[in-house]
Amino acid sequence: MSIPDRVAIVGGHGKVALRLIPILLHRGHEVVALARGDEQLHELSRLGAAPRKLDIEAADEAAFSSAFGGCDAVVFAAGGGPDGNIERKRTVDLEGSLKSIAAAKHRRIARFLQISATGVDAEPDPERGEVWAAYMHAKRDADAALRASGLAWTILRPGILTDGPGTGCITIGEHVMPYSIPRVDVAQTIASCLSRPLTAGHQWEIITGPEPIGAALDALTAAG
Repeated sequence: MSIPDRVAIVGGHGKVALRLIPILLHRGHEVVALARGDEQLHELSRLGAAPRKLDIEAADEAAFSSAFGGCDAVVFAAGGGPDGNIERKRTVDLEGSLKSIAAAKHRRIARFLQISATGVDAEPDPERGEVWAAYMHAKRDADAALRASGLAWTILRPGILTDGPGTGCITIGEHVMPYSIPRVDVAQTIASCLSRPLTAGHQWEIITGPEPIGAALDALTAAG
């Protein structure tokens, strides 16, 4: 599997995606950023991405497939968030992922990287409410669908996301202690996974830590 030239980002105007786009461009990738609002699309164009209009909730699999045209990797970075509308956990976090997976397979795009969240395989804390539970279940089910898809998948499960400056260093593994991580370091990790084909077939939790991102990924993939 080769390093992808053109990467489609579902949820292209999200907080992680906006940090990911300049990193991918700097590394020589072309970026197709998908969003539903015209002002969002204009901003993505100003960043240097190729904007394509896609309403994750309203679009069907055929529309997703059309939006992925010419791409050789997909990053699913969309999310309805852990707060707010309970219905959007299903329509964005789960169904958006399922439609992206189906469209990637239709387009024969093998490489697929998905942003999830730590702890989604455990039963949600009932004290956090129904919206939180719906969010956790949507992420869990989307991850399970991707693992079963036959694609060259990578699932990253970051801890609590912050907007602070990045350190370029992480702790990463199948399970790590709960902690936070800047969104820019998640974006750097995504880009570093895309440039390392051996990260396919892995699901990792990530938080801020002491290891440089590239070195941490190389150590994990070398260990199998």
